[in-house]
Amino acid sequence: MPSNPDLPDRAIHVDVLRSQLKRVRGLGSAHSGSGTWWAERLTSIALVPLTLWFIVSVISLEGATRADVFAWLHAPVPLVLILCMVVATFWHMEQGLRVVIDDYVRSDVLRIAMLLLSRGVCIVAALLCVVSALRLGL
Repeated sequence: MPSNPDLPDRAIHVDVLRSQLKRVRGLGSAHSGSGTWWAERLTSIALVPLTLWFIVSVISLEGATRADVFAWLHAPVPLVLILCMVVATFWHMEQGLRVVIDDYVRSDVLRIAMLLLSRGVCIVAALLCVVSALRLGL
């Protein structure tokens, strides 16, 4: 087939008719995210009743002696609920920090350093809270 002298010999690239489905299938630039999204939602849903229970419990302990607080914390239900609240709180915090750092820190080295630092701080703080609660409750 003879070539048309008015048209260039290279192939015409039409990108207008293609959908952006190829980007969606890869789940964004990080190629993940739905697991984090679900975990954030589940921890936030779990934290609502746990936080309300904790606030009501602390208000009910107003004016209690130290021995009363120890006796309250020695019961299995308050101790387990406090441990659940601590774990859910720090897990939710770490996920939120990870999303913010991934979204706003552009330098790869700085992003990795900040992700490691935030995860380490969250783990250490959660362990301190769990150990403190267990020492008081056991």
